[in-house]
Amino acid sequence: MLLYNELQFFCRIPLLVALIVFYRFTGLAFADISTLSKEFIVEDDNGEKWIRKPRQKTGEISTIPLLDIPQRLIKKYENHPTVIAKGIVLPVISNQRMNSYLAEIATLAKIQKHLTTHIARHTFATMSLRNHVPIESISKMLGHSDIQTTQIYAKMLDEAVSEDMQKMRSKFDGIDHNINPLPEKPTTFEREPLKKRGRPRKNPL
Repeated sequence: MLLYNELQFFCRIPLLVALIVFYRFTGLAFADISTLSKEFIVEDDNGEKWIRKPRQKTGEISTIPLLDIPQRLIKKYENHPTVIAKGIVLPVISNQRMNSYLAEIATLAKIQKHLTTHIARHTFATMSLRNHVPIESISKMLGHSDIQTTQIYAKMLDEAVSEDMQKMRSKFDGIDHNINPLPEKPTTFEREPLKKRGRPRKNPL
């Protein structure tokens, strides 16, 4: 028989997944999602929706296109009692509780990495880089006051690529090859002199 805490944990999983997905597709930090109300969601002249919200940490404006998946999540929870009572777009639970649930999931799934809500923000940045979004745009979406902060994610991505390439290096490095130098020196190529150009001289009168 499940204990009350375990039952509460499994009941929370759908909401937990929804919140992590929302983090991943917006790059917002926990403090910003927990205070995200409809006033921060705007529509441009083309009918595209955006999140425009000052970050709790720095005050910098995060400008993020609201993709279809996070829009669906907002729609799904629009009638949730917490959403209605607090005037927010998602029924966010405390960051401490979220991280506690993620730790339980990591234990059950035998994941060695320390899982936190902030990892989803990292995922948004690296996912954007992998899809060729310019780092200046990512910096604006994340609300970084200094682009050097955003460049940390680019460095992390380079390190990940390097680790992935190690597998290929181990497979191909050290393979015997028969690449011999050319038996003869290449023929020297001499360029023909260019013909003189200019207007033809007129015949003298």
